[in-house]
Amino acid sequence: MKLSLHGRTGAIALTGILALTLTACGSDDPTGSGNASTTPEQSTLSGELNGAGATSQEKAMDAWRAGFQSANPDVTVNYDPVGSGGGRTQFLDGSVEFAGSDSALSEEELESATATCGTEAVDLPVYISPIAVVFNLEGISELNLSAATLAGIFDNTITTWDAPQIAAENPGVTLPATAITPVHRSDESGTTKNFTDYLADASGGAWAYEADGNWPVEGGESAQGTSGVIQTVQGGEGTISYADNSAVGTLGVASIKVGEEWVAPSEEGAAAAVDASPRDEERPEHDIVIEIDRETTAAGAYPLILISYGLACLQYDTAEKADLVKGFFGYVVSAEGQAAAEEAAGSAPLSDTLRADVQAAIDAITAAA
Repeated sequence: MKLSLHGRTGAIALTGILALTLTACGSDDPTGSGNASTTPEQSTLSGELNGAGATSQEKAMDAWRAGFQSANPDVTVNYDPVGSGGGRTQFLDGSVEFAGSDSALSEEELESATATCGTEAVDLPVYISPIAVVFNLEGISELNLSAATLAGIFDNTITTWDAPQIAAENPGVTLPATAITPVHRSDESGTTKNFTDYLADASGGAWAYEADGNWPVEGGESAQGTSGVIQTVQGGEGTISYADNSAVGTLGVASIKVGEEWVAPSEEGAAAAVDASPRDEERPEHDIVIEIDRETTAAGAYPLILISYGLACLQYDTAEKADLVKGFFGYVVSAEGQAAAEEAAGSAPLSDTLRADVQAAIDAITAAA
């Protein structure tokens, strides 16, 4: 991989990458992959690993970094939560060795990655989470909102909370005439791309825009990152937005219509939606991308989800970097790493089958000869 990080690492640290260095005893598993040896061994890994990207992964990433560094005390893992778009940019220009992204690399980005990596880049599913529709409406904590109704709200054609479309989906709920203020991400966001993809596929034509990481509609309010969106919704009355389920806090949450059921966001619903979705079979062997079925009617499925990927090269310029990336992502997708993310962020663990396939892709990472 053609990276020039010696002159950039200090600058990155000064601009806000979060570094966490823990000093702990050696682990039975020196790479933190979850495959413990019967004989305790001191970790042989050392060095610094830099990443950037999705804010949706931030809580999980903190847990992953802590767990991996605890098992590997001579390793520092940095992650700058700049958003999916920023993470992909930094990965593709060689500023970081890995990235987090709520959308997979496009064909054009995969081509661009060959110049940085010297070979292929891969998408590794590492984090599965519901996207919650959150709102701030006094006295109301739960609502039913179909994809078609959400499309009207975010396209500014349904403008008050007592609109007939909302009332019809919420019989018995006293809805105020409060104006609706939709809030969207101001930065390029994989969460936005997943949300607009859901609206495009599941709204029966009510959403006229294609899936896009940049918000496609004029009007409403905007905010930077997941935390900015949540703060904006909390600070208003009648506000509504979309965010990773781990960030909901005390805001109201909507259930979406799946078949004839109303389904609230949950880990189980996200996992059921992934199980009901095919993979992109046109991708190379180790590039694992899931084509989410937004229109599934599978019982209990919640198809308004994001699958957040770890982006990595299949080849790095040194054995040290290759081993660090393999060790870190091996921990991330291990049963231990997935449990840590579930506890920290409420994500849905990877299935055994998917985890095995992702681990095989991680094992394929090598160093340049």
